[in-house]
Amino acid sequence: MSTVLLISGPPGCGKTSWILNQLQAHKGPCSYLRLEGFATGELQQAPDGGIDRAFLVDQCPGLLDLAPSDQAPSDQAPSGQDPAGRPQDLLALIELPQWQPPPQAGLQGIDPRLLPRLEALQLLPQRHLHFGRDADLPAQDTLQFNALECWSLDLTRSVWDPPSLNSFWFELVNGAYGDVYRAKALMNLPDGRSFYCNWIVSQEGSQFLPLEAVAPPEGRPQRLSRLVVQGKRLDAAGLEATIADALLSDAVLELQQAPQRSGGAPLPATR
Repeated sequence: MSTVLLISGPPGCGKTSWILNQLQAHKGPCSYLRLEGFATGELQQAPDGGIDRAFLVDQCPGLLDLAPSDQAPSDQAPSGQDPAGRPQDLLALIELPQWQPPPQAGLQGIDPRLLPRLEALQLLPQRHLHFGRDADLPAQDTLQFNALECWSLDLTRSVWDPPSLNSFWFELVNGAYGDVYRAKALMNLPDGRSFYCNWIVSQEGSQFLPLEAVAPPEGRPQRLSRLVVQGKRLDAAGLEATIADALLSDAVLELQQAPQRSGGAPLPATR
């Protein structure tokens, strides 16, 4: 029998980290879906553009996609599968950004606006856990927000100069571009590595987690790269100008990648 859990909470509370731990601990097939939350007053939701899923797929090879397939559900599913064609022992984790604790505990607290989507996907949770409400979840990074802006930038095919990335991230989380409360990204380096970068104002430092998959140092990688920032009084123009200066041109990228192809020393790690 499949186990379907809905995990909700405010930005930066640790939803993705908790989900990763559950996926890695599960012995059977796993799946993941991130649903977009709902804006509330001055609280803008931050569509992550696939950052969380790309990171989880890298860390959990074989992670199944919960998005609808072209195949219609069947009441006579193959042995070992449910009517939606999913393994019967599947662990399905649904992540939902949600600002405030639900008004009711458990399944009764699911936002009714979500129900048509969940029903269409044939994903009816057995449990709904919310950061800051349920004792099963850690609460140290659960913050309350009354206003929050969102800014994001698609960086697909972009490659960072590593020292410039370190400098930019330090400036970003220390207020050079506004009062940043939350920042996460997937960033490409010229040696083929990609880093999952994660910061929340309640933490003492940033996470820089290298992805397992490394692209060959042969031009610009095709994989997802994106930056998402949440805060107040964000300086979008300043962010874009600094990032443009920190990204490598084709000529400089080739100069840095050529020694890697010939067995040169790797680039320094991002810190």
